[in-house]
Amino acid sequence: MLDLLARTGSSTSGLTRRQCLSIGSLCLGGLTLADLLQARAESPVLQPGGRRQSGQRSVIMVYLPGGASHIDMYDLKPLAPAEYRGEFDPIRTNVAGMDVCELLPGHAKIADKFSIIRGIRTQGNHDPTELLTGIPAAASGRIGSVRRPAFGSVVSKLRGIDGPIPPYVSVSSHKLLGSYDDPEEPAYLGAAHRPVTLGGEVGKDLELSAEIKARFGDRRSLVTNLDRLPSNLPGTNSYTQRALDMLTTTAIRDALDVTRESEEVRRSYGEGFDKRNHGMNFLRARRLVEAGVTMVSVAAPFVGDQFGQIFDNGWDTHAGNFGLLKNKLPIYDRAVTALITDLHERGMLDDTAVVIWSEFGRQPRIGDVTPDGRGHWPSASCALIAGGGLNMGKVVGETDARAERARFRPIGTQDVLATLYHVLGIDLNRTLIDHNGRPQFLLDQGKPLAELV
Repeated sequence: MLDLLARTGSSTSGLTRRQCLSIGSLCLGGLTLADLLQARAESPVLQPGGRRQSGQRSVIMVYLPGGASHIDMYDLKPLAPAEYRGEFDPIRTNVAGMDVCELLPGHAKIADKFSIIRGIRTQGNHDPTELLTGIPAAASGRIGSVRRPAFGSVVSKLRGIDGPIPPYVSVSSHKLLGSYDDPEEPAYLGAAHRPVTLGGEVGKDLELSAEIKARFGDRRSLVTNLDRLPSNLPGTNSYTQRALDMLTTTAIRDALDVTRESEEVRRSYGEGFDKRNHGMNFLRARRLVEAGVTMVSVAAPFVGDQFGQIFDNGWDTHAGNFGLLKNKLPIYDRAVTALITDLHERGMLDDTAVVIWSEFGRQPRIGDVTPDGRGHWPSASCALIAGGGLNMGKVVGETDARAERARFRPIGTQDVLATLYHVLGIDLNRTLIDHNGRPQFLLDQGKPLAELV
């Protein structure tokens, strides 16, 4: 993975020599970042220099790690027995017939700008592989032998860029545990289509040191000389120059620098309201899309604060479900509302699809590790989807009276991914060649959700 930042949260003084050399393997015979750019040159979608152009479609995919509670957020059942319905009441939104949790008042004001998908069924593994690829991992944290490229990797392969802006950026790690497999993998598309990953202190120390810049200058001279050699030698074309441009441009660093936004904008996303400032990654996602990135992925745990203690267990609320959500949901509400409103006010929402979902829902019947906890529930979860030229203000799908299972038809992750491919204008009949030289469809059976398209 092209990882621009250390995954630790510790402060660093800049990129080390080893990190610099690992970025794109910029060495003679190993110019893989150049290969990355060459592989992405099939369909340029940006103006020269990487600026976003009108009509360019993008996707922001937000993963709520751990399994967010559908029955407490977007699929409340106020008429269910007390042991199911929980502590929260639904509130009306500005769309008739669409209710959300009372802790999501910002959502209620802008419901005409998003749709809710209910009754999504997953296999139940505790990682986002199924959300990113449409097929589940072999087990939680273990992808197994059957591998499909992550959605962003497919976008990278089929859409490509012309300029220094990468098409696929991940602003936070999607691994629930450090030992887990990385779900944002390109599989048979190859390393050229891994996301540019911005772990650790996002946006910090992206500026290359003077020493490293000088070395790049030397390498530019070397590349100039290599360009005089026969064109069949590795790295001896214009993609090498673009590779160097990507590493020395300030575009990505500038997009990640939220201090360039006004205090009012930053506070709207939750700065000073969220102890861990997870909402800033939503703002970074908007800025990256604005800079020309096609696919931005965000993992958003929204840390909970209960009884004076901070719980960094994401949305996995086996214990204290309601106490944790009382702390999480106002932070989440603020960030989501800010993102959708910001995109709308900037005229970007029609061209930017936002999807927010989790690997499964929570057990409708209350009681797990603690009497007020909820266990895992893969039989029914939900998603929020906004923008992208899709039909908004809709409720797609329905669950039974206790939010346990989908009524009429279950919706799969492949249906949601098919809808996102539709947004980007990517034909589901396209095939990609796997390691064995065999063509593989992007999805096995998913179809765009008719209510949205």
